[in-house]
Amino acid sequence: MDIGSIGTRLYTMMHGEYVGTDDFGNTYYRYAKTLNGRERRWVIYKGRKEASKVPPEWHAWLHHTTAAPLSEAAVQPKDWQETHIPNMTGTLDAYRPHEATAKKAGVEAWSPGA
Repeated sequence: MDIGSIGTRLYTMMHGEYVGTDDFGNTYYRYAKTLNGRERRWVIYKGRKEASKVPPEWHAWLHHTTAAPLSEAAVQPKDWQETHIPNMTGTLDAYRPHEATAKKAGVEAWSPGA
């Protein structure tokens, strides 16, 4: 498990209370002692640190929209929902439309002076 910086590692060891893990392997912690009326909540990412890897149910908890992480029943996907995919921009898995698809849609590359 990659905890990141030494400061985060120490803070998690000293104050962190494990809350749960999401489908991506990210782990969530909290420090129940309140600061300005709110407990502190944070995520330790598995692999690359990317905020878009946090699923909606955990995002709501991290940002104090819900008091507790959503239950398993609440996060069961509906038939019309797709699986959450992190933002892949800047990676080898980034979306790149095929040239034929772009031409079919009437999209042309811009060139200066044209």
